[in-house]
Amino acid sequence: MSVVNRRNAVLGWATWKIAHNLARRKARQALPAERPSKKKPAIAAAGVAALAGSLVFWRKARRRTGAAEEGGGGGGGDAE
Repeated sequence: MSVVNRRNAVLGWATWKIAHNLARRKARQALPAERPSKKKPAIAAAGVAALAGSLVFWRKARRRTGAAEEGGGGGGGDAE
């Protein structure tokens, strides 16, 4: 008789599912009562700051490439 067969596989799967559900239920009960989160405004502020920083960086990079494209007299080109 083989140790790994369909019956033992089904029993192991069922045991795993039951143990997993019991562990999840126990973990949920261990948590304190739900309170309003104070992190949401901080997360929003961080997002706004990141957006503002990326816009400033993008505008500076755009100005640098815009001056180079206009041929702002940088020297180093072929003079005819």
